[in-house]
Amino acid sequence: MKILICGAVAFAALSPGAWADDSGKVKFNMVVSAPAAAACLPKATAKVTIKPIGPVEIMEVQVKNLPPNTEFDFFVLQVPTAPFGVAWYQGDIQTDDDGEGEQQFIGRFSIETFAVAQPPGGAQAPVVHNPPKSLVTDASSNPPFEPLHTYHLGLWFGSPQAAIAAGCPGTETRFNGEHNAGIQVLNTSNFPVLEGPLRQVTSSAVKKD
Repeated sequence: MKILICGAVAFAALSPGAWADDSGKVKFNMVVSAPAAAACLPKATAKVTIKPIGPVEIMEVQVKNLPPNTEFDFFVLQVPTAPFGVAWYQGDIQTDDDGEGEQQFIGRFSIETFAVAQPPGGAQAPVVHNPPKSLVTDASSNPPFEPLHTYHLGLWFGSPQAAIAAGCPGTETRFNGEHNAGIQVLNTSNFPVLEGPLRQVTSSAVKKD
């Protein structure tokens, strides 16, 4: 499959914490979630690189200083910290023997990233997961809402057991495919709530100083 790169580069000021290189990629770091992960994984880091390629973006995520051979769940978020708002399960990142991992995602990771639940009423949704295997029962319908942008990112332990093995709290959360994940480890709270890093990327180019 061939991917065509199109669109002209537009230049404008990036928010603090993000930068763009000469090839048109926007780059930024994620930070350790507080307070739980900061206590047990204070050196955890992630570097994110987003490359616009016309109708989509390629996002590469590199993580370091995490527990070895552990699965983590990666989300696109409305808000980087609790209560998180609208969240989208993007995929998994698996660490190696050295606690490092890398994953590439292709999709819409730009100023155009949003979710919408068409008003005036909700629609039916499939109920796939129920307790005790998951923390909660799936909703059978959605609440309606107007277009809502999701410009932040977050990374969660794939299970409470994995978090406990790493010396972290074993709190169970909704953030994996079975809705029984562990705590959040990394997020983009180094950016303002309304100025998440995906907002820095235009659909065909990046903003740059």
